[in-house]
Amino acid sequence: MMMNLNSHWARDGALPEWKKMFLAAALPALPQSAIRLLELSHNPDNGPAEYAQPIEADPGLSSQVLRFVNSSYFGFSQEISNIKQAITLVGVRTIKNFALWSAVFSLVPSPKCGPFDLQCLWQDSLRRGLFARLMGKLMGMKDTEDIFTAALLQDLAIPFLAKQQAAEYRQLLEEARRSQRPLSVLEQRRFGWSHAEVGGWLLRQWHLPEGMACLVEGHTQVERWLADCRSEAARLVVAMSALLPTACGGGWYERAELEGAYERLKRQKREKWPSLEEIFGQVDRDFADFAPILKIIHPAKSLSLTYQEALASVE
Repeated sequence: MMMNLNSHWARDGALPEWKKMFLAAALPALPQSAIRLLELSHNPDNGPAEYAQPIEADPGLSSQVLRFVNSSYFGFSQEISNIKQAITLVGVRTIKNFALWSAVFSLVPSPKCGPFDLQCLWQDSLRRGLFARLMGKLMGMKDTEDIFTAALLQDLAIPFLAKQQAAEYRQLLEEARRSQRPLSVLEQRRFGWSHAEVGGWLLRQWHLPEGMACLVEGHTQVERWLADCRSEAARLVVAMSALLPTACGGGWYERAELEGAYERLKRQKREKWPSLEEIFGQVDRDFADFAPILKIIHPAKSLSLTYQEALASVE
């Protein structure tokens, strides 16, 4: 099923080229179960019983949720076999977000476009989500599920763009690797927009929460959020996660920027924080727990090893 986006774009006035491109191609629609969960989220009085219904009506999603809750990531001593119980144990927001990003994942194409690798994208995405969640907890955020989901989905526009503009994105991806410059910088220079803007827009078309769309939209602006880290903490940690290295290699040219942002936060918080290497070790352990749920294979190098090699290369 494809979404009819004509009414959305008719209100937009002059259309950027990328919107024209998506209009011509038609955007795939979210599964009905995900749409229903979004509808339920509009009423804060809805709880586990209400959220269980659309999940139970979708056998594929139901098995995914139970596999998620029974994973070593949560470590429950007894197997959970009931969706309502699963939601009660880990929380409505956790299960809702899991269902939503699982639904979005199912829509993402796997284009043949130069160095683009969808499995690598998922590896990077999971690392970034886990890193952002850890940072959110360090900074005292009460609920880090939206941060995790936004960091996980921050690059979802890239495969869509690579599919629609294969020749141009092959050049951009190859140039990003060769020049060691962020893809978003090259996109901005060539098009006047980046995949971050497109990603935020895609989430809005699927009616995901506006706050999540804003986090995805701002993930390339770490310096901007660092300047106002108290009020923009969520945006900052998502943007910091974007500075992690890619699992497919190609150099870690944003390492110093990530280190600088982390050290600056440590000084401002005036609390004993773990080292970045300790953070990366925890991300690696969480990745090992989480990856089997999403059927993501382990990268050739752990994040910790990548960091150690990067440090050794400058000594």
